[in-house]
Amino acid sequence: MEAAFLPGQMLIAMPGIGDPRFERALILICAHDSEHAMGIAVNRPVEGLTVLELLERLEIETSARRDADPAQVEGSVLIGGPVEVERGFVLHTDDYHAEHSLNVEGGLALTTTREVLVAMGAHGGHPRRAILALGYAGWGAGQLERELRDNVWLTCDADEALVFDDDHATKWTRALAKLRIDPKFLSWEGGRA
Repeated sequence: MEAAFLPGQMLIAMPGIGDPRFERALILICAHDSEHAMGIAVNRPVEGLTVLELLERLEIETSARRDADPAQVEGSVLIGGPVEVERGFVLHTDDYHAEHSLNVEGGLALTTTREVLVAMGAHGGHPRRAILALGYAGWGAGQLERELRDNVWLTCDADEALVFDDDHATKWTRALAKLRIDPKFLSWEGGRA
């Protein structure tokens, strides 16, 4: 039986996940194969830190960008996950591509170079939509597959609203709604037939 890998899919944390870093988390899987999986949480903003503020702290020019697409630079920086929290990851539409961008299914890409930050601050040449996250979620060989079997996560198709909009408080519930699941009927206990 061939393994089903999930790049471009969303992971929806089940209630009672047992790890506060992932309570009600919604994670876009960016890479997944037999050796590892990695993803970016898209609904956990860093309290009081916008992309614009971070770009300015990094001394990246943003003055020309303020009137171009304020939603992209005025949005919150996100907590992408507990691994390498000092490292920035830009998840964006694939209309922008840098030399070291990782293509993700569904018209998305992930870039970790300063080049994409400069593009986000510039008036032209930037991705149509982008989010900036610090850190990522990672799994070793077979770990994510075990967690899926143990009902730790549900999966759904990604869409631009779930990935990019700034209504972070409702993303988890909206992802469940894509599966026609009302969260009040979810239990953290899984069953076996």
